[in-house]
Amino acid sequence: MLILSRKIDEKIKIGDEITLTIIEVKGDQVKIGVEAPKDVKVFRQEVFEAIQKENKVAALDVSEESLAKIFR
Repeated sequence: MLILSRKIDEKIKIGDEITLTIIEVKGDQVKIGVEAPKDVKVFRQEVFEAIQKENKVAALDVSEESLAKIFR
């Protein structure tokens, strides 16, 4: 893991198209702005994990009846 120190309004570049900007630091909370192309999905970690969990549950919850509806 790369660890960087930044101050408010300083930026971090990821590749050519993604920029992170430190917006605010208040106590133990940091607000970060993310500039990325529209095709790059950006999620908070807990939201990403919830989406992955729901996708796995949905994949396991496929019945023969639902498959028949899909392939009619």
